[in-house]
Amino acid sequence: MAWVYLVVGGVLEVVWVFFMKESRGFTKPTPTLLTLVTMAASFALLSVSMRTLPLGTAYAVWTGIGAVGAFVVGVLAFNESASLLRVTAVAMIVGGLVLMKVASHAPLE
Repeated sequence: MAWVYLVVGGVLEVVWVFFMKESRGFTKPTPTLLTLVTMAASFALLSVSMRTLPLGTAYAVWTGIGAVGAFVVGVLAFNESASLLRVTAVAMIVGGLVLMKVASHAPLE
């Protein structure tokens, strides 16, 4: 279940970042409130996942999901650049997340 909590928390990180952008520097009340609520939920799920997952794994995966998700949202919702270099960087982050997941199940050396 820890991985489910972690992934949902990572997705909520993308949601709160989106609403933070929409809040226009916390000047719009509804997006500001949605930012704070989804941020709290995201942090809570990260915290719950860290009951069983190692700190480094949980935090790296959580921030990675947030980074990749924010990139995708930026491209789709805000017309940000999807240049080859940026897409390559995101692919490298995804590769790192996969390796982190695999490493979490590797036997201790």
